[in-house]
Amino acid sequence: MHIAMIAGSNRQEATSTSVLRYIETILQARNIQVSFIDLRVVQLPLYSPDSEVVPPEADLLITAVKQADGLILATPEYHGSLSGSLKNALDYLDNSHVAGKPVLPVSSAGGPLGISSLTHLQGIIRNLHGILCPEWVSIGDGQPVFDRDGVPQNMEIIQRIDQAGEQFIGLVRKLGYGSKQPVKEMMES
Repeated sequence: MHIAMIAGSNRQEATSTSVLRYIETILQARNIQVSFIDLRVVQLPLYSPDSEVVPPEADLLITAVKQADGLILATPEYHGSLSGSLKNALDYLDNSHVAGKPVLPVSSAGGPLGISSLTHLQGIIRNLHGILCPEWVSIGDGQPVFDRDGVPQNMEIIQRIDQAGEQFIGLVRKLGYGSKQPVKEMMES
């Protein structure tokens, strides 16, 4: 199984990126291959449909997503929506990259929960024909505080992440990760 993870914050030590790093350790402990794209490090030029050349940074993103059996996308909530850096990254993708793949959305917010960013992210995932995981992760009010090993210090948050992760991994398995069959053939069989 191969999962592509995209950290959509360009802030150093962003909570949304920390949550994604924590999920990465869980996946790796289960021998699941992970491609981690941190948009603070991999800075993409502003997407333009008029551009005839795909920038190397965008090619890295596209390749990771194409090769993945599932995606986990994380964003901070800015002004009731997802980050501009994640939206820009998603603009480089199209249906051929995402269609039929399970996607787990993750958000963090300064307020109670990042529901607005999740709603916007879920709409984008649907338009890319990704399959939304029935669970999601949203952390608010500055939670969680991570210890030096990157583990959240709030047990409820750990349980929420574990529950969403199990649902996501189960969905990837049910959809036949690693199958070389096109999505249409898988749905017809």
